[in-house]
Amino acid sequence: MSIFGKSGGYRKLNSFTFATLIQLGTLRFCERFLNRTNDPCGRLFDQMTQAARSGRANIIEGSERAATSKETEMKLTDVARTSLGELRGDYEMWLLKLGQPPWRRASPEARAVFDVNVDVVELGDDAPYESAVHLLAQTRKFAPWLESEDSATVANAMLILITRAIVMLSHQLEAQGEAFKEEGGFLEKLTAVRVEARAATPPSAPCATNR
Repeated sequence: MSIFGKSGGYRKLNSFTFATLIQLGTLRFCERFLNRTNDPCGRLFDQMTQAARSGRANIIEGSERAATSKETEMKLTDVARTSLGELRGDYEMWLLKLGQPPWRRASPEARAVFDVNVDVVELGDDAPYESAVHLLAQTRKFAPWLESEDSATVANAMLILITRAIVMLSHQLEAQGEAFKEEGGFLEKLTAVRVEARAATPPSAPCATNR
C-alpha cells in the first residue's frame, strides 16, 4: 500500500484553466477601468486582484497538498471557491454602480460566453511551457468580450467565467469528499501501512534459556 496519494495534477483541471483566465482577466480589467477617480486609494484594485489570485493559488496548493492531506485539499478547494464568490460580488457591484443588471443567463450575450468550450490540455515533458501555451490559447477564445472597450461587457463576461469556475470547484469538492470517504486520510493510511508491515514481519523466535 502506498502512503502518499496522487498530487500536483492541477494543470489538467478545467477549474485551474478558468481560474487562470479569471486572474488574467481581472488584472486586465483593473488596469484598464480602475483609476484615481473611482478607486482613489487602490483598495478595490487590491481586493479584486487578491481574490482572483486566491482562487487560482488555492487550487494549486490544494492539489499539491493532496498527497499528505485530503482534508487540506478539500479546505483549499473551498477557499478557492469562496474567493471567486467574493470576486463575483465585486463585478456585480460594478454593474450596479453603472446602473445595469447583469446579463440574463438565457440572453444571447450570456449564452455566447457560456457556449465557449476550453480545450483539453496535453502535457508532456515540459509541463510549465505546454500549460502556458494552452492557457494563452484559451484566453484568446474569450478576447472578444474580455478586450471590449465597454467595462459592462467585460464585467458580464467575467461573471460568467466565475460562475463556470465555481460550478467546477463545487463538483471537484464533492469528488474529493467521495474519495476521502473511500480511501480515508493520510493518518489512516499510515496506520494501515504500519499494521500491514507488522503482519508481514515473522514473529521472533523465543530466546533459549540455560537450564
